[in-house]
Amino acid sequence: MTAQTINVNAVIDKAKFTPFHLSVVLWCLMIIIFDGYDLIIYGVALPLLMEEWALTSVQAGMLASAALTGMMFGAMLFGMLADKIGRKNVILICVALFSGFTFLGSFASGPVEFGLLRFVAGLGIGGVMPNLVALTSEYAPKKMRATLVAVMFSGYAVGGILSAVLGKLLIADHGWQIMFNLAGIPLLLLPIIWKFLPESLTYLVKKGHTEKAHTIFQKITPEVVAKDTQLVLNEEQTPEGAPVKALFQNGRAISTFLFWVSFFMCLLIVYALGSWLPKLMIAAGYSLGTSLSFLLALNVGAMLGAVGGGILADKFHLKPVIITMLISGALALVGLGFNSPQPVLYLLVAIAGAASIGSQILLYSYVAQFYPLSVRSTGIGWASAVGRIGAIVGPVLTGALLAMKLPHQMNFLAIAIPCILAAAAVILIKRKAFEDGKAPIAQPHVVSYSAEK
Repeated sequence: MTAQTINVNAVIDKAKFTPFHLSVVLWCLMIIIFDGYDLIIYGVALPLLMEEWALTSVQAGMLASAALTGMMFGAMLFGMLADKIGRKNVILICVALFSGFTFLGSFASGPVEFGLLRFVAGLGIGGVMPNLVALTSEYAPKKMRATLVAVMFSGYAVGGILSAVLGKLLIADHGWQIMFNLAGIPLLLLPIIWKFLPESLTYLVKKGHTEKAHTIFQKITPEVVAKDTQLVLNEEQTPEGAPVKALFQNGRAISTFLFWVSFFMCLLIVYALGSWLPKLMIAAGYSLGTSLSFLLALNVGAMLGAVGGGILADKFHLKPVIITMLISGALALVGLGFNSPQPVLYLLVAIAGAASIGSQILLYSYVAQFYPLSVRSTGIGWASAVGRIGAIVGPVLTGALLAMKLPHQMNFLAIAIPCILAAAAVILIKRKAFEDGKAPIAQPHVVSYSAEK
C-alpha cells in the first residue's frame, strides 16, 4: 500500500491559529525583547559614558559601532549556520552570547574593553534576529503571517521601551552599569527556552528527526498522521554548500540587491536614532530625563508601527505599506528640525520610530516571504548583515554631524535622506515575484516519514 503524502508547508499555510502558534510567537517575542533591550541600552547610557570616559562624539559613535559590527558578522554566520544545525540551536547560542557579554560590559574598565565586549554581544544580537523571524514565519498560517512576524518583532521596540523606562528610573541612583547587569537575566532562562521553544519543522523533516517532527506536526493540525506518512517540503532544491549563490538565482538577483539597499538605509536610520536621539535632543536644549522620554516615544511608535503595519500588510501588501511608512518617516524627521510644541515633537518622534524601526521589522517579514525555505535563514541573514553596514555607518555619521556643530535642523535632514532612498529601493522591487509569498519552485523535496528511519 502506498504511504500517505502530506505537504508540510501547505498544511501550515492553511492551519488555524492554535495555542502552539501562540507559544512560538510568545517565546520568540520574549527573546527579541531582551535582544532589543541589550542593543538600545547603549543609547540610554551614552551621555554618562561620554562624561565618564571623556569621549568625543566621533569616539562615542565608533564605540556604538562595535556592537553593530558584531551584528553584521553574526547575521551572516548564524543565518547560514541555522540552515545546517537548526534554528533552535543557533537561537540558544545567540542568547547566551548577547546576554552574557552585555552583562560583562557593566564591569568594563574603559572604552577598549567595553568595545570588545559589545562586539561579541553584537554577534548574538545580530545572529538571533534572522532566526527568530524565520522560525515565526515558517510556523505562521499564511493569512496572518505578516501580522505575526510584525507582532513578534515588535518585541524589539518593547525592549527599547523597557530600556528607556528603566534608564529613567535607575540610572540616576545606580549608574549606567545597572542597565547592563539586568541584561544577564536571559542566561537564567536558557534551560526553559531549550525545553519549550520548538525546532524548525522543515529542518527536522530534512534531517530525518521523524519523532520530533511528528510531535510538532500533531500540534499544528488536529488530523492524526500515520507514522509511515511521507512529508513533502514545497521548496526549491538548492545546491549543497552554495546557499548564498541561491539568493541570486531564478530571477532573484535584482530583488536581493534592492532588499540589501533598503536594509542598509533603514538600519542606518534605526541606529543613528537609537544611539544618538537622547544626545541630539540634549543638544537641542532638553534635559537628560526629557531626552530619554523622546527615546521612549521612538520605541512606542516603532511598536505601534510594526503591529499596525503588519495588519495592513496582510490586508493589502507589504510593499505599499512599507513605502508609505518610509515617506512619512522622512517628513517627520524633517519636522523635528523645527521648533514645535513638545507634544508635537513627541508625535514626530513616534512617527519616525514607526517609519524606521517599524519599516525595518516589516522588511524582515517581506524577505522571509520571498526566499524558499531552504535558504530563508541565509537570505534574511545576508540582508540583515548588509544592513549592519548601514547600522555601523549611522552612529559614526551622526557623531560626525554633531562634532561639526551644524544647525539642529540639518542633523535631522541628513537622517531623513536615507528614508527616501530606502523607499525608492522598495518601490523598485518587482512585486510580481512575491505574489503569494512564492518564489520559483523546483520539484518537491520528499522525505520518508516512518518510525524505522
